[in-house]
Amino acid sequence: MIDIAPDRDPLIRWALHAPGARVWRNPGAVVVACADLSHWDRLVINGAPDAVAGLLREVLASTGETFRPFGTEELITEVVARVPELAVSATFAWMETTEPVGRDGGVVEPVWLPEADWPEVTAMIKESYPESYAWPGNPGVLRWAGIRDADGELLTVAAEAWSTAEIGFMSGVATRPSARGRGLGAAICAFTADELLAGRERVALLVDYWNTAALATYTGLGFTTRRVAAARRR
Repeated sequence: MIDIAPDRDPLIRWALHAPGARVWRNPGAVVVACADLSHWDRLVINGAPDAVAGLLREVLASTGETFRPFGTEELITEVVARVPELAVSATFAWMETTEPVGRDGGVVEPVWLPEADWPEVTAMIKESYPESYAWPGNPGVLRWAGIRDADGELLTVAAEAWSTAEIGFMSGVATRPSARGRGLGAAICAFTADELLAGRERVALLVDYWNTAALATYTGLGFTTRRVAAARRR
């Protein structure tokens, strides 16, 4: 049975505490609407498939065309089968840890970058990871950590973005192509995860399954995987 209690399900709790969240509940179902939550306008769902499908029809009628259902892969698949105007649009991984990573960053320690460095971050992401959901200055993107080499060149970055009081959220992890294979991605992720975990119960991120290098890095740091999916209107 899927646990729909908002105070127990991380996906729902993440959405409920996001700025501007709107929530709909029926017996056995909950839907939380959040604009610009990790890049997309999302309808985060949880509950029994029949109950969620019924409630989601009501919510879809009162939200804009840009809002997309988001939840566990199993639930999204079940709901789409019951709501023919929806189709599965993507499957990916919600990865999280509730324990500090505690990994040594190496000779060059990661640091939080001042806002004056954000144009440099933008330029590096354009080169290294243009598919990133997080960009400096975008709504919900709070701060950037980075590692520089001895000459001051920015080699790798990671963002705190769309965090809540209970769940720290990491995004925008990018390493310059010339610096890959040196463990810098793991170092910046370990630093950012431990920083975000302080005072919170968990740190999470979303990652595509095609990004096998990232999946291996997060798994190696102790993150666990929960299969999630998104749907869209046909």
